[in-house]
Amino acid sequence: MLFENNDYDFDILSLAGLNFNRPQNNYYEYDNTNPLVDPQEGFQRGNMWRNEYVPYRGMTYEKLNPTSERESLLFKIMEMDFAVNDLNLYLDLHPEDNMIYEKFKAYTKECIRLKDEYARTYGPLTLEQTNKNSYEWMKNPWPWDKSGGSMYV
Repeated sequence: MLFENNDYDFDILSLAGLNFNRPQNNYYEYDNTNPLVDPQEGFQRGNMWRNEYVPYRGMTYEKLNPTSERESLLFKIMEMDFAVNDLNLYLDLHPEDNMIYEKFKAYTKECIRLKDEYARTYGPLTLEQTNKNSYEWMKNPWPWDKSGGSMYV
């Protein structure tokens, strides 16, 4: 897109750092064998798509490392939640992509399993996880409290 008849005589799509070379069709072009990275890498870099990640100015993400079993489980939940949400965005535009839909279903199932495991072991993450004999939602520490939860939340 070239700005004309103004003070800006340049192609906005060719500015340094911008990557707007997109496929001409409306479908994501990927290697059918494995278009996605694993949820751990996808969460840390903010993108599940193997060929779509472009680091900002050549920088990369810092690998986050949980420091306890509780934090590790919460971190896995965050990774799976991210994967489910990222695939959901893609499926909103490409509902016919059965391969990605199967991954979406598998990640959703694993996310539910991890949340149930966390609730059984450490207490509820959400209001509907009331599987104990008493109302535990307000009991401390909450998962995001520094004393017992994750420093990443």
